[in-house]
Amino acid sequence: MQPGGGGGAAIRVLNVAEKPSVAKAVSEILSRGAMQSRAGRSQYNRVFEFDYAINGRPCRMLVTSVTGHLMELEFEDRFRRWHSCDPADLFHAPVRKSVPQDKQAIKQTLEEEARRCQWLVLWLDCDREGENIAYEVIEVCTGANSHLNIWRARFSALIDREIHESVQRLGRPNKLFADAVDARQEIDLRIGASFTRFQTMLLKDAFVIDVTGDDRNLVLSYGPCQFPTLGFIVERFWEIQAHEPEEFWTINCTHTSDEGTATFGWIRGHLFDYPSALILYEMCVEEPMATVQNVRNQEKLKYPPYPLSTVELQKRASRYFRMSSEHTMKVAEELYQAGFISYPRTETDNFSPNTDLHAIVHQQVEHPVWGAYARRLLTPEERLWRNPSNGGHDDKAHPPIHPTKFSKNENNWSENHKRLYELVVRHFLACCSQPAIGAETTVEIDIAGEQFNASGRVVLAKNYLDVYRFDSWGGTLLPTYNIGQQFVPTTLTLDSGVTRPPPLLTEADLLGCMDKAGIGTDATMHDHIKKLLDRCYATKDENTRFSPTNLGEALVMGYDEMGYELWKPYLRSMMEADMKSVSVGTKSKSEVLEGCLQQMKACFLDARVNKVKLLDAMGTFFARSNRPINETQNPTEVVRPCSACRESEMVLKQRQTGEFMVGCRSYPNCRNVVWLPGSLSEASVTNQVCPICAPGPVYKIQFKFRRRDIPPNFDVDHLGCVGGCDDVLKELMEISRFGSRSQAATPARQQAPNGARQQNPRQDLHTDFRPAGQLNNENPSVMHSQGFRSTHTQHPSNAPGQVLCTSCGEPCIWRIANTDANRGRKFYKCQDPGCGFFKWEDELENATPRGRRGRGSSRQAPASASAGRRGGAQSRGRRGRGRNADGGMFVSATGDTVSGCCFTCGDPSHFANACPNRR
Repeated sequence: MQPGGGGGAAIRVLNVAEKPSVAKAVSEILSRGAMQSRAGRSQYNRVFEFDYAINGRPCRMLVTSVTGHLMELEFEDRFRRWHSCDPADLFHAPVRKSVPQDKQAIKQTLEEEARRCQWLVLWLDCDREGENIAYEVIEVCTGANSHLNIWRARFSALIDREIHESVQRLGRPNKLFADAVDARQEIDLRIGASFTRFQTMLLKDAFVIDVTGDDRNLVLSYGPCQFPTLGFIVERFWEIQAHEPEEFWTINCTHTSDEGTATFGWIRGHLFDYPSALILYEMCVEEPMATVQNVRNQEKLKYPPYPLSTVELQKRASRYFRMSSEHTMKVAEELYQAGFISYPRTETDNFSPNTDLHAIVHQQVEHPVWGAYARRLLTPEERLWRNPSNGGHDDKAHPPIHPTKFSKNENNWSENHKRLYELVVRHFLACCSQPAIGAETTVEIDIAGEQFNASGRVVLAKNYLDVYRFDSWGGTLLPTYNIGQQFVPTTLTLDSGVTRPPPLLTEADLLGCMDKAGIGTDATMHDHIKKLLDRCYATKDENTRFSPTNLGEALVMGYDEMGYELWKPYLRSMMEADMKSVSVGTKSKSEVLEGCLQQMKACFLDARVNKVKLLDAMGTFFARSNRPINETQNPTEVVRPCSACRESEMVLKQRQTGEFMVGCRSYPNCRNVVWLPGSLSEASVTNQVCPICAPGPVYKIQFKFRRRDIPPNFDVDHLGCVGGCDDVLKELMEISRFGSRSQAATPARQQAPNGARQQNPRQDLHTDFRPAGQLNNENPSVMHSQGFRSTHTQHPSNAPGQVLCTSCGEPCIWRIANTDANRGRKFYKCQDPGCGFFKWEDELENATPRGRRGRGSSRQAPASASAGRRGGAQSRGRRGRGRNADGGMFVSATGDTVSGCCFTCGDPSHFANACPNRR
């Protein structure tokens, strides 16, 4: 379908390119330099205006750009924090595609311009990724103007002919290509996020992994393309390690004549059995006369390479220039945007019959280095021209990479720009040339029944080798031999050697493995390799050979032990094949998503069950740390600097039982912790900084409370601060509704030892709230002047039975003494710091059964029992203000109770026998 021709009023056409440089190049070509320029909402994405005619129809062209993808695919906010859910939930958690904040200005430009236009022409790269970006632009523009007539410009080079032809033969965008990319993005997001969270939270705190210099912020990422790429490196490394050198023996023979020297190789190659090799060698020595049995002379051809695809460009740049694949693509992109080469991301390695190859060659005839060869190529008498071979791959989007403009090495080019441009030009000239022609001679001889042969070659016509300096084709010239001729070898030796392991993979080898296995696309392979280096999973030496690091090898080893070969290419190859099926319409996007994610979720669940194998593999390479393993910890949820140790940060965490807290990362060296209200259902750290609290920065937390657990005059959603300035949070810290989830740990009714049911009638009041100061047993907290600080008490339900305070009737705290005199001895005390009730458990063994009925008989026990220890309960109450003083237990940053603290002042850093306040 083509835009209609004819006259009429000029229509306004919004043209959107993928990059600002492409927008400028297209505008300069179409307007022939006569365009006007104005600023858009984004300072980097200008708007160019000029008049133009599309199929005879006058148009007012407005050309602007995006910067790659306009939208990002993310989980909904409540799933984006690492602590917010089980990583397995990410396989089905809601996702959304939206414009991020840093691209809102580009979105505004598109919306404003679209409202004033009738057509939208998309100048995005002509591959699947470009088509996906096109539909992101369509979504934004049609949201502002639903009546836009949408067209697609397809081009492969930023040159006059391509651009003018493209705008005159506009087509429609391909939704199937966009769907294929959407499927890949969602699959990669879900798999990557779930496995990354799983292995990071499992391993980061369990081992000392000092690969980046800052193991606190270490992320052990998993990518469905990244890990199979790592697998190639590790597998080759294992092959080398498993190689056992083995000695072998071979017989070598040389013969020197007036015409030169010929070296004959043993037809057996070599033998690993020395006695057998020795016997055969001695036979040859005893009867050394050699007889020529056969002489073969034949013409050999060395064919030029196929037209240049993206992967081949990266492989050859790595092999010839030691350029990384990432840098190769960066330089190629810059050459393309400057108009010197065609689009550098293509899987195609054959030219269309409609391509004017002679015109491309003609551009190079003035070049001082290869111009003479280009002239020969165009001269019929030279008979050098040959149409390029068909490599068998065609992505239907772009031709092979080829030069599009003549250059004499621009002044602003780096050495790598010059090298890569030269490679593209020489490769194109070579693939349009005749193959090199050589004459090869093979001579076969017999010595005592053992066969030997020698080969020699002479190049008769170099042809494409004259321009393609990167290839060589040599050989030795043999003396003349005739069938039946006999001679005595000049040397006849029995030589030994040792088998060698295969070499480490080079970057070219790795790209070849990925291409063959279908891992990634031509546009993404270099990204996967770069991530391995960035994540410290692999290293690359000066010869571009890759070795796995201990971290990379340990991860692959762990998954290998599990049985699921997540580091092998098979699963990803199937995914890539499925996504290709989406792009051609044989499978739907939803069908591919459902099948792939179901398979990978099963792998994930199995990996989690067998996580001990991953831990064992890591233990092979790394020392265990003294940090507790916390599989729900979010390494990025920093709330504030720790005011206690002043060396680490306080981070938001959630225990598996659901409680939230803000604890110091330096546990157990620092036990500072803030327990958050038990009525809290969700919490996530925001980027907003409290302007009041210090030391800062103190990041505010977005809280979500359960409505049933808070008074009706409080909001369910609250943006709060744990630094001490938030009055709402202070009140909610002191309030806990009866019958809530947090109270459920304390049984409302228990059997007394005599079988009678004991009941606290207040526990059945579901409409009253506990007043300030009477905190929930699960989250007893106090507020200090410097901010929130709380401690966690041992719940009475953990004790053998329940003892009620004889003064206030509340359940007592059951504790274990840590002093030298009473270590291991159990006791009960009231949770109210103002109450002096105290009782040793062994004193209750033969006393009145526990409960309210024993209250009167034990009323005098606290004074006598406590008077002999540390000055009595009243002195403990005076010195130990708050819950720390009345026996509250500190909690680690992972939510584990830390046994032992001073019973005099409540400080967990020492026991009472060393308390400075002890009298």
